[in-house]
Amino acid sequence: MNNAANDTTGARGGVWSGAWVRERLGVELVGNEELTGLLGLALRRNPKRAHLLVSNVLGKHVPQSPAVVHGHGFALGRRVRQLLGEDGARAAVVLGYAETATGLGHSVADGVGEAPYLHSTRRPVEGVAQAGGFEESHSHATSHLLLPEDPALLAGPGPLVLVDDEFSTGNTVLNTIRALHERYPRERYVVVALVDMRSAADQGRLAAFAREIGARVDLVTAAKGTVRLPEGVLEKGQALVAMYEGAAAASTDAGPAAGVGTGTGVATAGATAAGVTRVELGWPVGVPDGGRHGFTPAHRARLKSALPAMAARLAEALPPGARRVLVLGFEELMYAPLALARELEKSAAEGLEIRFSTTTRSPVLAVDDPGYAIRSRLVFPAHDDPADGPGERYAYNVAGGGFDAVVAVVDSVADTAALHADAGLLATLAAHVPGVLLAVVPSYVPPTVPAPPTPHFPERPAMLPEPLRGPDFSSYAADEVGWLLQDLSDVTLEAPTEEREEAIQSGGAHYAESLPVEYQPSEQYQALFHSALDTSAERIAVAVGVVTETVLAERSAPPVLVSLARAGTPVGVLMRRWARHRHDIEVPHYAVSIVRGRGIDANALRWLADRHDPADVVFVDGWTGKGAITRELAAAIEEFEASDVITGFDPEIAVLADPGSCVRTYGTREDFLIPSACLNSTVSGLISRTVLRADLVGPDDFHGAKFYRELAGVDVSVDFLDAITARFPEVEDAVDVRTKELLAADRTPTWEGWAAVERISEEYGIHDVNLVKPGVGETTRVLLRRVPWKILARAGAGADLDHVRLLADQRGVPVEEVAELPYTCVGLIHPKFTRGATGADGKAVAV
Repeated sequence: MNNAANDTTGARGGVWSGAWVRERLGVELVGNEELTGLLGLALRRNPKRAHLLVSNVLGKHVPQSPAVVHGHGFALGRRVRQLLGEDGARAAVVLGYAETATGLGHSVADGVGEAPYLHSTRRPVEGVAQAGGFEESHSHATSHLLLPEDPALLAGPGPLVLVDDEFSTGNTVLNTIRALHERYPRERYVVVALVDMRSAADQGRLAAFAREIGARVDLVTAAKGTVRLPEGVLEKGQALVAMYEGAAAASTDAGPAAGVGTGTGVATAGATAAGVTRVELGWPVGVPDGGRHGFTPAHRARLKSALPAMAARLAEALPPGARRVLVLGFEELMYAPLALARELEKSAAEGLEIRFSTTTRSPVLAVDDPGYAIRSRLVFPAHDDPADGPGERYAYNVAGGGFDAVVAVVDSVADTAALHADAGLLATLAAHVPGVLLAVVPSYVPPTVPAPPTPHFPERPAMLPEPLRGPDFSSYAADEVGWLLQDLSDVTLEAPTEEREEAIQSGGAHYAESLPVEYQPSEQYQALFHSALDTSAERIAVAVGVVTETVLAERSAPPVLVSLARAGTPVGVLMRRWARHRHDIEVPHYAVSIVRGRGIDANALRWLADRHDPADVVFVDGWTGKGAITRELAAAIEEFEASDVITGFDPEIAVLADPGSCVRTYGTREDFLIPSACLNSTVSGLISRTVLRADLVGPDDFHGAKFYRELAGVDVSVDFLDAITARFPEVEDAVDVRTKELLAADRTPTWEGWAAVERISEEYGIHDVNLVKPGVGETTRVLLRRVPWKILARAGAGADLDHVRLLADQRGVPVEEVAELPYTCVGLIHPKFTRGATGADGKAVAV
């Protein structure tokens, strides 16, 4: 056998390396020539799946040029960088899968740029806490652990890039995202694979799953196709494997020294480790051996500077006259040996050929046939004391590969007696390759592993102040709402809208660190507000009654209403009034701050838990758009429970209107004008939106807000509440009917709003769901507080949009009618705003 030639493609001597399996089992790859160049086929010794897609460019089973291996991953990383943009790439974290894709994932991270890298592992590390895990259902070894040195690596809000060698059914990716999203929810994921081999039935699952969790999931691959499997292929494959394995056992019993040339391709050990040369690499201190605990851009830079000297030491130790050298990595340890192999290849003397592959846990049938991807198999015992016990390990396509030398690269955990034993890896290699070198990379263990927090009930709630109340803070009566905020009325926080937008979109500031200049409505606009209030008061009263009755019906004790300031606060006051009007119940009501990307005010939760049963708390908001705050609250509550060991808060939000279908408890799912969305503080108790800035809000403070006392002359906050409350008696029957219908209905959120926002974001070239604000309320906020680009209005929408059209006209913003819009209107924030910027279509936009 000679598989030395033509090892950069899937063909040897014009024969595709999947032809053997295709002819015997009828398994076919459906795709272009690029696909068959990337992949061959082999048979697994696995009861779950008969075939194995063998990558020719991954550097796992097939020895390959290190430049080719790294180049494919790096190119995928560059495509991810282009997809995410500079800011998104800078905020991204790359996660690779053990064991096969650890090197590929690291190469993708190189291509992304400044992204830190982490890979899953099947090796527990004593003293390192597990930050997560997931299952790979089809694999021979399923459990993946996540052991980052810095847990914040997984908890950040930026995109998570998941890298695997193939995307076959999507099960592994779905299991991963589901497990991680429950603990570390984020808005965007990117799945990267060398090949996308999903069936037609599987191709829709990823999009459906993304809608289910309310996040964007993109897919980046080098090639696409499918595997055509005939009926009964698993049973036929198992029978074929059994037949060939039986032949291999018989030939070994008969006495061939190596098994090479017997037709089975199985090589057996029979030499000692004598003659193995150990090379001291001089690995840089403190640089991890891989991404098991995280690998940062700083680590990458230090490794890059140390590689030339390490490669020179290896080159000097090679046997004289060696012309074909294999650098052999070890299971999950792929990137360090790949980096060494690349450096050797770059500096190699003329005529020296470097190849790269690694050992593996995966049991695969070997057949010495040019139409089969696994020509030979070396078998040896595990040598790193694996957590799941002893077992066989394998090196494929090494025996008979024409190599003059093998550089075995292992980490120090695997440099054991078993490695050097008579039947160990080194002796097995020495039986088939003239020269064997051993290079040991220090196994990285985080120097300090923070202990898990000791359960405790913090004393801080007792030190927190009592809620602020009107008339000293807000124009609402003292019993209507208690604000769990600190008064920042004397601090100048306002900035021009365009200046804020530029700072927010450039990443220079968070939107909660400043306030927009309060919009001063014209007489015409004020007239529109009062007209809208007259028209919609009855409809709002019905929605208030329905959402309040739903809350009361589904709770055994009177609720504690906690509105999300500030849009939720008028709704909380109205719900409190309905409970008193219809049931003579006095319901406590507080307002707290929640900030997208920063979470809910944890000190407010501590105050509430100290004075009320968390199980009685009902969070209240005005309406849903795409559901970002719904997810933000769920994540914040989970984080709070873990940090404070205080449980019982229900992250479900009760809203007046749920056009985004994001919650179970609502008054209506219609997208209609709620007049409180027309104005800012002058319809919200003269309170600003909340502020969270480190120099103003300390760790033991409530979030802040301002009371605009100077606007009392134009305040309509109480007028709005009284107009709705006046309609309560006349809508009682309608509320009863509608509540009965809702309680009997399936109210499971569908997240239709999020799906619509994703579609609009792509159709209009924005590529950022945060710049798409759906619904009448959110569109109004765009026009009042942000730099709008354009407004999409449902064709035929009537008076509900009069105020939107007026504001758009005042700001020179085009209103585009759309026939099939799922919302009454959608506001698009100016994408990538800088003063004088152009829109996504390249045209100048008036602001």
